[in-house]
Amino acid sequence: MSLDLNKAAAQIEGMAADLKAEEDSWHRSLDCALETLKLQSADVEALERKIKGSKTSWLVAGVTGGLAGSYRPPPCPSDFAVMASDGSHIDVDRHSPARCYLINIGTAVLLYGEKPDAVLRNEPTLYAAKQDMTIVDPVGSGEQPVEGGLLGIKRMIAECAALAELGETIQQELPAAALLDGTLILWGLAGCAYPEYVRTELLKNSFLPALDRIREVSRESGLALASYISLPRSTEVVNILRVALCPYEPPDCDRHCPRGSPSSQRACDAAGGIRDRDLFLSLLKHGERSETFISGSSVVKDYYGDHEIRFFYMRAEDEIARIEFPAWVDERGLTEMLHTLGLDQCRRGH
Repeated sequence: MSLDLNKAAAQIEGMAADLKAEEDSWHRSLDCALETLKLQSADVEALERKIKGSKTSWLVAGVTGGLAGSYRPPPCPSDFAVMASDGSHIDVDRHSPARCYLINIGTAVLLYGEKPDAVLRNEPTLYAAKQDMTIVDPVGSGEQPVEGGLLGIKRMIAECAALAELGETIQQELPAAALLDGTLILWGLAGCAYPEYVRTELLKNSFLPALDRIREVSRESGLALASYISLPRSTEVVNILRVALCPYEPPDCDRHCPRGSPSSQRACDAAGGIRDRDLFLSLLKHGERSETFISGSSVVKDYYGDHEIRFFYMRAEDEIARIEFPAWVDERGLTEMLHTLGLDQCRRGH
């Protein structure tokens, strides 16, 4: 069947008009968000109280200090180390006669300064044993197959464990950063998607112990753990401003603005429709980072404990990146070093 170009052209014209209207709305929302940020920076403590008392239907970041501050990176040390791990996997093929999956973890250790060096490795692991293919409820008869989203989580845990092993070999006198690609938050385990025994196995028994190992290394060497998210889609900081715009005290989305309410009746939507990266692209100069914020993720609040995830936004080249790290990185005064070494890696890798 041939394509009717006349009909398609009419639809393209309609799409173009919709995109123009969306762009105008986006600019209005960004202007509103920037103005609200400026006003709320005068009394952050009052805003913190409003955030803590709010009940929203979207994630809201926690505040650790200011809102609109920007920070230049300190000078890069002459000698330092950067290590990273990243993985890939081959999922279970239900058409295959043998049920199995493969996780491949690549690692890199780069030394800079008077004695530069590089160690690059990869380690593939094939999983086919029965205990590897499912997560079994230890006190019941339930079991969950390890495939799809759960396999992605298991790969991330393997990446973190590989970083722990690398960290235990690093020279203690060197400033060092341990980096992961993507988020430190196991979003797939939030909510009721999986039973509790799955979260126990993957979080309490696997992921958090790997973070514990890296924290122990950090106590001896000052190693800073972080993850780098390119072009983040997060809105947690913008949602702080939406709370600020809410006329109700305290804000309660279900009570005051139930689902289906016209957007024209919601004051918070004046700053909606933009992402955090849009906000900080307007606020940060090249190389600068934002204030530090606390993730509002329920899985972090319920399970991470001392590994509470914090983050800042950094302007690197032509993009805004989100840098996530455990609270102990911030508490040990390693945030500035993380900023410097992370930016240095962006410059070297373009």
